[in-house]
Amino acid sequence: MSFDAERARQVAESFDLKALPPDFYADPFPYYHALREHAPVKRLPDGGYLLTRYAEVEFVYKNPKLFSSDKKKEFKPKYGDSLLYEHHTTSLVFNDPPLHSRVRRLIAGALTPRAISAMQPALIARIERLLDAMAMKGEVDLIEDFAAAIPIEVIGNLLGVPHEERGPLRGWSLAILGALEPVVTPQAFDRGNRAVRGFIFYLEDLIARRRAHPGDREQDVLTRLIEGEGDGERLTAKELIHNCIFLLNAGHETTTNLIGNGLVALAAFPQEKEKLRERPELAKSAVEEILRFESSNQLGNRITTAAVELGGVRMPGETQITLCIGAANRDPAQFPFPDRFDIARAPNRHLAFATGIHACAGMALARLEGSIALSRFLARFPHYALAGEPTRGGRARFRGFLKIPASLNIKAE
Repeated sequence: MSFDAERARQVAESFDLKALPPDFYADPFPYYHALREHAPVKRLPDGGYLLTRYAEVEFVYKNPKLFSSDKKKEFKPKYGDSLLYEHHTTSLVFNDPPLHSRVRRLIAGALTPRAISAMQPALIARIERLLDAMAMKGEVDLIEDFAAAIPIEVIGNLLGVPHEERGPLRGWSLAILGALEPVVTPQAFDRGNRAVRGFIFYLEDLIARRRAHPGDREQDVLTRLIEGEGDGERLTAKELIHNCIFLLNAGHETTTNLIGNGLVALAAFPQEKEKLRERPELAKSAVEEILRFESSNQLGNRITTAAVELGGVRMPGETQITLCIGAANRDPAQFPFPDRFDIARAPNRHLAFATGIHACAGMALARLEGSIALSRFLARFPHYALAGEPTRGGRARFRGFLKIPASLNIKAE
């Protein structure tokens, strides 16, 4: 779908993140194109701004002193005195230094290149077990049977969540992240709060068990978070719980979307699928292109700390800004032929993992999960095909699928 010139101008003029048309959720890219062309620094009806060009989005990421990640002022009217408010204003991603720095150092210490390399054998074994199980079925759901099952295993291992206790994690994650949409329905608000409550109840018990029996600090993120840094500084009980929730949510949802989006894109572009099958060394490059082409996280938010100018638009302090990552990653000023899916694209400096101090701490792990999952899947099922219309998640912020029906045993012609 694309808009003609007049329709594109109308779309850009009337665009409102809090009143999105139904077709936006299936394909937001024509809207992004219209905004980049006609209103790249778009003033929204609520007084905030939406940025859709790569240059402005990158500038905001790289200037955290001018653009704060602290969400207390933004989230108070949205969530009130709720558990959702407590969670989102305490977690790593929605905070500035020093809290952000303390938590990030603890997490990064367990995600060193050596630690991630050590995870690879178990990751491959898990993926091979999933592939074996799918081969027995033939007709599968690529989300439930594959994409969602991989990061839950990895993040569960990092935090030492027993296998038999991982069942509720995906549902809790979807409910909490669903409440980050630009508009939160009463039902979504209630689901999100109940999910935070369930998570807190579970983690209080898990943390008590880990305090009694600490894990290997070099591999167990939860033990690192409990014990704190070498100088004796530790997270408060609330900070500890909510950053564990954040890790389980962030590490699960975005990687599930990466794998699911990748399998759908490869099915839609058979020449690229065949290229990857013939040249498996392109798996890492393919992951980068999937992240650019169908960014798992489409929107981010900041608030200005002082008066600033972006794209020729002057904004006062405390102006709320939405970063449209999905639009920036298809900006023709940065990516030639941006709507073309090209698994060998280079260079590919996408912003799917952000950049600057808030660059995703787990991006190396997500890249490893994605490249192994896609390459192993394609090697086993080179002729897979979608067996029906995939079901989108119905969200603007996180772009992925809830279900992807597929047939694995399609024979080559």
